[in-house]
Amino acid sequence: MKKLKIYLDTSVISFCFADDSPEYKKTTLEFFGNCHNYETFISEIVLFEINKTVDAKLKQKFIDLIREYDLKIQEIEKNKEKEIELLVKKYTDAGIVPLKKIEDAYHIAIATVYEFDVLLSWNFKHIANVNKNVKINGINQEHNYLKEIRIVTPLEVVVYE
Repeated sequence: MKKLKIYLDTSVISFCFADDSPEYKKTTLEFFGNCHNYETFISEIVLFEINKTVDAKLKQKFIDLIREYDLKIQEIEKNKEKEIELLVKKYTDAGIVPLKKIEDAYHIAIATVYEFDVLLSWNFKHIANVNKNVKINGINQEHNYLKEIRIVTPLEVVVYE
């Protein structure tokens, strides 16, 4: 059986260390405990956001987690840059993602262009939100990205025995 191809945004990595959100932290750690069941990726945008982390110890924890779980990095190929930029602009122009949160639009565009099955996020405001999901897939279809992307939280992919 083919494994689901899952793109993780930065919030999923950061919630592994979110002591102020114990339930989300627990669920996220459960996801990582089972992430071998999936093809799991991050992107250069995730690395960019991690590098903005001021706390050096926390930044190192993020990097160690990426290595520990051997997360693959979806490289942005030169011939895909314009496609991604176009989608980012469409998402921001439509008000789905504000310009000051443009990295969120990049996560969505990368997951769309590279045809991920799932975009995993704890960002309810700009990404993991049913209303945003409908609008995102609408824009994607208008631009001939016919594979619908599912945008969900780790709660929806944790394997429950």
